[in-house]
Amino acid sequence: MSLSAIRVDLQLIADMIEPGGRALDVGCGDGALLAYLVNFKQVDARGMELSQAGVNACVASGLSVIQGDADTDLRAYPDDAFDYVVLSQTLQATREPREVLRQMLRVGKHAIVSLPNFAHWQVRLRMVFGGRMPQTPSLPFKWYDTPNIHLCSIDDFRALCREMGVQVERAIAGSTTEKLKRNSEKQLTVLNPTGK
Repeated sequence: MSLSAIRVDLQLIADMIEPGGRALDVGCGDGALLAYLVNFKQVDARGMELSQAGVNACVASGLSVIQGDADTDLRAYPDDAFDYVVLSQTLQATREPREVLRQMLRVGKHAIVSLPNFAHWQVRLRMVFGGRMPQTPSLPFKWYDTPNIHLCSIDDFRALCREMGVQVERAIAGSTTEKLKRNSEKQLTVLNPTGK
């Protein structure tokens, strides 16, 4: 795997994780981030993935992954079991985002969350001028087949963090395909429970 083999947003997440730490990637998909962390940062990286196809792809690559659901299975991990718990492009597809965040912060010393910004100006313009639910490179699904059940903006996410008493250590606007831009469709956030 080369350094350019992972998406830009996954590279940004990897850059936030210290070498040699322990990380859990919740919703790890095909394991691209896990493989990068293991091979290039010597991280003890584990994964949890809902889809059988994703689990199979990870295991075939020699990665440590279990099949699990963020909404229910994070509860099985002990407190502070990991230095980092990553949830990339998955929070909006969970049934109980608030509880998922609470469990991530219990299980990890830091939580890294990336999420689509459903209030991005391009999304809003497509809705206003197109009159239909927008599709973008970051949000490629039609309204009837999207896995996204909780649509939020970056400001909504920040408000939730304040309500939960969660400290935002670092926030970066990013993209899955492009370098960082000031006004991006994605937000990467490192969270830390207050007082930890």
